[in-house]
Amino acid sequence: MKPHAFHPEAAAEYADTANYYAQVSLELGGRFYDEMERLIQDVRRNPKRFRHFDLPVQRHFSTVFPYAVIYVEQPDRIWILAVMHMKRRPGYWKSRV
Repeated sequence: MKPHAFHPEAAAEYADTANYYAQVSLELGGRFYDEMERLIQDVRRNPKRFRHFDLPVQRHFSTVFPYAVIYVEQPDRIWILAVMHMKRRPGYWKSRV
């Protein structure tokens, strides 16, 4: 399994979204966190499995929340560019590549 790292802005949006859901309900915040961690683990286990959509960028969609993990596979790690809401501001993360 490859290690992973977050772009600083991706780490902030992940934390902000988890906090938002936790303010709605602690259980919901926990479910969001668990789902994003599941996506990250899937990507770390098999990064080539998920679709390229803007080379070299790939994404893995959640089936529970309207979010996706946007990442680039690098030789030594998975570089997470965004934890992105799928209905807002498409492409905002492109400067992070």
